[in-house]
Amino acid sequence: MPSLKDLKNRIGSVKNTRKITKAMQMVAAAKLRRAQEAAEAARPYADRMAAVMAGLTATASGSGTAPRLLAGTGEDRRHLLVVMTAERGLAGGFNSSIVKLARQHAELLRGQGKQVAILTVGKKGREQLKRDYGSLFVSHVDLSEVKRVGYDNARAIAEDVLDRFEAGEFDVATIFYNRFESVISQIPTARQIIPAEAPEGDASGASALYDYEPGEEAILAELLPRSVATQIFAALLENAASEQGARMSAMDNATRNAGDMIDRLTTEYNRSRQAAITKELIEIISGAEAL
Repeated sequence: MPSLKDLKNRIGSVKNTRKITKAMQMVAAAKLRRAQEAAEAARPYADRMAAVMAGLTATASGSGTAPRLLAGTGEDRRHLLVVMTAERGLAGGFNSSIVKLARQHAELLRGQGKQVAILTVGKKGREQLKRDYGSLFVSHVDLSEVKRVGYDNARAIAEDVLDRFEAGEFDVATIFYNRFESVISQIPTARQIIPAEAPEGDASGASALYDYEPGEEAILAELLPRSVATQIFAALLENAASEQGARMSAMDNATRNAGDMIDRLTTEYNRSRQAAITKELIEIISGAEAL
């Protein structure tokens, strides 16, 4: 049974931990609002860009003149998985949920006899995947020094992915991230960015014809790389909001658990203290009666 001093020290330690988790919760809450606004503001443009690219893919699927970035290489043998996670932990299951989805996708592809390469964004995902998939890593993007994710970060990642595509390193590229729904809900998402996926179901919007000015090649040469960068940027923003929401929720739970632990330890401390006092009184009374 721990002594009174040990219990008192442990109560003090848990109280200090509760102060830290409470502070982290407040910081995450402050960052969440700005991150959520950025993610929600980027969704309409990103969704519309994805729809346009999907429409172009459906329209150009039967044409032999479509750019490789739009129509693909014609093969489905080599896959690049871009796994986007956080640089820091203490965010509940935020990182693990993304890694789990990426693992499932990688195992499915490998089971079909396809080649898989992994590009990681954020060290937490890299740490979790390194043991089983370290030999598949082709690159890593470190955002630990970035205070706020910007379009330049997404463009740098997109340029790396596009250079690898032009070099013939993969046929299909898929990004993995968490889509922000609420503080307690972040949805692990996989989105294919190269080539753009044709829409499912009603293809009326996808079959629309586009007239290009000044020319199709000139427009697509600018539009296609920007589309990839836009999808990556939107995913980074969704991840940023999801990370803060997950951390806020995790730190709130940790603060509540610390409070419960303090209550239990305090009760145990009071009982132990009362038992010690009672024992001392019994010894004093017994000594007085012996005299």
